Amino acid sequence: MSRAGLDKDPHDVASMFDGVAKGYDRTNSVMTLGFDRRWRETTRQALDAAPGERVLDLAAGTAVSTVEYARSGAWCVAADFSLGMLRGGAHRDVPKVAADALHLPFRSGVFDAVTVSFGLRNMNDTVAALREMARVVRPGGRLVICEVSQPGWRPARWAYHHLLLRALPWVARPFSSNSVAYRYLAESMRDWHDQRSLAELIAESGWHEVEWMNLTLGAVALHRAVNPPAGTREAEPAATREPPEGS
Repeated sequence: MSRAGLDKDPHDVASMFDGVAKGYDRTNSVMTLGFDRRWRETTRQALDAAPGERVLDLAAGTAVSTVEYARSGAWCVAADFSLGMLRGGAHRDVPKVAADALHLPFRSGVFDAVTVSFGLRNMNDTVAALREMARVVRPGGRLVICEVSQPGWRPARWAYHHLLLRALPWVARPFSSNSVAYRYLAESMRDWHDQRSLAELIAESGWHEVEWMNLTLGAVALHRAVNPPAGTREAEPAATREPPEGS
């Protein structure tokens, strides 16, 4: 059974996701108690894609999120470095591209928006990946990240770390084609940034107007930012705007 390490070697991570592709969508729904659907809908609303816009759904997996975003009438492409995951979504009628997040096979400024759902933490250089996303998005274009985070309320944070994350590999076992991999996923969730720390990394990467919104008591957070016009990428403090608690 394949299991990536927290050094996030790209080959190991890709191999691990190849191994969980079978039954991945079902396992996700079970583990999140169906909240994955609500998170996708909230991400689609934050993305606010218009008909005719070009949207890159990076680390798209089986493209279930790409289909959701395409409901807006935008042209959406699913990109992932796991061929197994892309094959798992072969029945979904959206364009699919095998791609390394650190070396995207697209021209500069070709997209109006880029989004990543629960994949940023699996990239072995977060800032480099965010800069590469900025390269392929036009000036004034948008970034939306939906990712696990850290609950701010102390009892929720304790339950998240000591109950939910410890139980995750056991819950996944009956449903996943590679339950061992979910030990890595639980560890990556435990060690991931909190909301403000991720906002600072996004700003460090050159994105502007960074803001976030908590979902599900902060166990998940939505970050949004804007690609500034050329020549205005000087470092700026991460935005501290924190919208009200989400669903």
